[in-house]
Amino acid sequence: MDLSKFQWTREPERCRIQDGVVEVVTKPHTDLWQRTYYHFQNDNAPVWQMETEEQYFSFVVKTEFQESHHRFDQCGIVLYLDSENWLKGSIEYENDTYQHLGSVVTNQGYSDWATTEIDASVKSMWYRLSRREDDYRIECSEDGSSFHQMRICHMHHGKGRVRFGIYACSPEDSSFKAVFSHMQMMECQWKRHDGQQPD
Repeated sequence: MDLSKFQWTREPERCRIQDGVVEVVTKPHTDLWQRTYYHFQNDNAPVWQMETEEQYFSFVVKTEFQESHHRFDQCGIVLYLDSENWLKGSIEYENDTYQHLGSVVTNQGYSDWATTEIDASVKSMWYRLSRREDDYRIECSEDGSSFHQMRICHMHHGKGRVRFGIYACSPEDSSFKAVFSHMQMMECQWKRHDGQQPD
C-alpha cells in the first residue's frame, strides 16, 4: 500500500513508520467509546487512516502487541468516520489469564461491544475489514491466511467516501508499543450473498 495516503486523526505519544511497518506508542487514558452502559464518552485514541470512495474492498493488517500488559490496552483495525460513527476490531488485554477478542460498532453516538475470551499469551493477530457499500465485515486470523468472521454490521453513515486504517490506545494509566505491518488493500474478499434473495 501507499502509506503516504494515510493521515493521523489524532497523533500518538510516539510513532515510527519505516519499510511498511508502523510502530505506535500509546498515551495513557486514550480510548474510543460512546455512551452505552458506561455512559461516558471517550474520543481521543490515535487513529491513522486513508480515504476511499471504493464501494467494494478489503483491507488487511497484522498487529503485534508484545508489550500490552495493562487492562484494556488494545490495538487493531478501524473505520473512523467521526466521533459518533465508527467501528473497530481488536484484542483488549484483561489480565495475565485472558484477553477479549472483539469488535465495537458505533452508530449515531452509541457503541456496542461483542467479545470472546482468548488466552493472554496471544500477542499477534491479523484483521481484515471488508466493505460492500454501507455494510461491513470484520474478520481475524492467527496466521494471515485463514480468516474467521467476527462481525457483520451496517454503518448508518457508511456510504460514499469513508476512512479506514489502524488505531491503538490505553484507556487506563498505561502505555505500550503496538506494531502494524503487512497492510494491504485488495479486491473485496467478502463475496456476494448466494442464499436467500432480498424481498
